[in-house]
Amino acid sequence: MKALQLEMALFRVEKVVAGSETKLRDGVLSVDQDELADKVRTDERLRAVEVRVANPGDSVRIVPVKDVIEPRLRVSGEGYPLPTFPGMIDKAAQVGYGRTLVLRGAAVVTAGAILGFQEGFIDMRGPAAQYSPFSQTHNVVLVCEPVPDLPPHQHEEAMRLAGLRAATYLAQAALPLAPDEVETISWLPTQGGAPNGGRLPRVGYLYMLQSQGLLHDTYLYGADAKHILPTLLSPTEAIDGALVSGNCVSACDKNTTYHHQNNPVIMELCQRHGRDLEFVAVLITNENVTLEDKRLSSSRVATLGGMLGLDGVIISKEGFGNPDTDLMMNCSKLEEIGIKTVLITDEYAGSDGASQSLADAHPAADAVISTGNANQEVELVELDVVIGDPDRLPALAGATGTDNRIELQAVTGATNELGFSNLTARWQ
Repeated sequence: MKALQLEMALFRVEKVVAGSETKLRDGVLSVDQDELADKVRTDERLRAVEVRVANPGDSVRIVPVKDVIEPRLRVSGEGYPLPTFPGMIDKAAQVGYGRTLVLRGAAVVTAGAILGFQEGFIDMRGPAAQYSPFSQTHNVVLVCEPVPDLPPHQHEEAMRLAGLRAATYLAQAALPLAPDEVETISWLPTQGGAPNGGRLPRVGYLYMLQSQGLLHDTYLYGADAKHILPTLLSPTEAIDGALVSGNCVSACDKNTTYHHQNNPVIMELCQRHGRDLEFVAVLITNENVTLEDKRLSSSRVATLGGMLGLDGVIISKEGFGNPDTDLMMNCSKLEEIGIKTVLITDEYAGSDGASQSLADAHPAADAVISTGNANQEVELVELDVVIGDPDRLPALAGATGTDNRIELQAVTGATNELGFSNLTARWQ
């Protein structure tokens, strides 16, 4: 079988500014705010769109945040644009190979009228900034106002598509330029053993997607993940636009589209593939609502793991509470057939860290990586500029009822369960 090869043409962005045209020059991304707003306002469900910029260190708070997307554009060998988010704003198309232009260091942030109380905020300066990786990205913010009485699911979809359109629009600024760096990711399903002739451990990655409905959704090639059975995906597909966030789960541990595009578990396993392990496949599974569906999906996960002859599986989840049961079922059923597991999860252990961390547990879950305690509190400071709606901050999940404290639960990306965060762990 021929290896899947994805070329990521990286264009470094070191600052975003408002300008009279959208262009990238010497690391500065200039954005024509009016033109970008016009592109986004083609969706009749949005009454108004305001475009703002925010750079690391600015005295700026963005609230409420819906999604974060890295500006990207897939191109043909001749340099013509190709579908970048297939099944969403583009027609159905295969991704995971070829060439993708990436504005590394830039991000599109969708904000504005609140959809669900589990949205979050990003501070570009101050104590809360250190917990969000998006305080270090150069952000183009879309503040979207829906038409009156728009149903929540239509509101969410309009904002989701607005962010994806903006991401592809901005990436077009790289079309006439030579990249600063090209990162090539190759993946061949069967490596054929270790260089010394031995057998490499066969490792899979179980990618649990938030898919419980009621604005808790993830999309795979445009398909709502709550309607799928566990399936297989190549690593390069997963990071090249096949997965898009549509969920309003707690801000600290939701996987934004940016997280899917830059999944650190997949990137690390790809780097080690053929060296000290064989990265066999990404297993996509949903997080279900009913107990019967949880049993069905987790049994299907174990069947796929057995069919692939896996020795071990890394499991990440998204969200907390109800998905903890999916996590434990996936873990225990894989372990039952002899496949070792490592779990990645955050915790909700109370502000003092003394409460039970997870809603479910199992003796088989004996190798767990914590990405932090979402109930930990952080100081809120007054910033000069608020992009969005400052009155929504006290309504977010994690708000403490005091003016100067808030839980990490409300900080976008603070305890992300892919490990894409600024928190770390240490032995005591």
